[in-house]
Amino acid sequence: MRIDLHSHSTASDGTDPPAEVMRRARAAGLDVIALTDHDTLAGHDEARRALPPGLALVPGMELSGRLGGHSVHLLAYHVDPAHAGLAEQLAAITTDRLRRGQDMVARLRELGVDVTWEQVAAIAGGGVVARPHIARAMVEAGAIARPEQAFTPEWIGAGGRAYVSRYALDPEEAIRLVSAAGGVSVLAHPGLAERGWVIDDATVERLAGAGLGGLEVYHPDQDDAQRLRLAGLAAELGLAASGGSDDHGALTGHRLGSETIAPEQYERLMSLARGAVRGGEQN
Repeated sequence: MRIDLHSHSTASDGTDPPAEVMRRARAAGLDVIALTDHDTLAGHDEARRALPPGLALVPGMELSGRLGGHSVHLLAYHVDPAHAGLAEQLAAITTDRLRRGQDMVARLRELGVDVTWEQVAAIAGGGVVARPHIARAMVEAGAIARPEQAFTPEWIGAGGRAYVSRYALDPEEAIRLVSAAGGVSVLAHPGLAERGWVIDDATVERLAGAGLGGLEVYHPDQDDAQRLRLAGLAAELGLAASGGSDDHGALTGHRLGSETIAPEQYERLMSLARGAVRGGEQN
């Protein structure tokens, strides 16, 4: 089995609709794909309707957290969308994303970048507003040549001139909330640095104590040394060694299936989600 547990669609900051993500996942030879848009479950119904034969969907999302002023992301799988506490927090996060996006646009305009909120909203197309939408608007405005150039101190990178922070959950609180909603959580791309800060082993151990189910060991932006360290840490703490492509469509070069995880790790992780369909949701 080929299993990719991290992907994005136009429900957040990917460039392809959920149905197209499912089509591409099967074309990439995947047997299981998780749709994990930022702070939303909105793409799952479309994805389920579009599932091609032989592909299983794991419903998920990438939940925003903050620790010591730094961004921490959790991949949450098989949560109950009707859970009141989770729905309340997702509404708070997505509402503040709108405020943040508008504030960043205002700062960019003060810096001489001719972008508008209407442009950004049109690019988001009704999905959860995120920085890649602003980056794409900056390309349209001619301020930068490629979206990735926006994520620097000069523009909207963490701590940058036009960067604005937003509401996010304490990671331990988020893990407990995911568990209360019947799901299982994985710490996303823990080897990536934000402004020189990397999640240390003691923090991961604390999150494991709060109910974390796995670590994203296999990610395109984590090198072999990071993977080796994270795999050892996962084994030491009794966590599943998870992973995925973190595909955002055209923004990341359509890389679905570039990272996969072992079937036994997948089964172990899914077994921690109450009410999850074993092996994913078949069409």
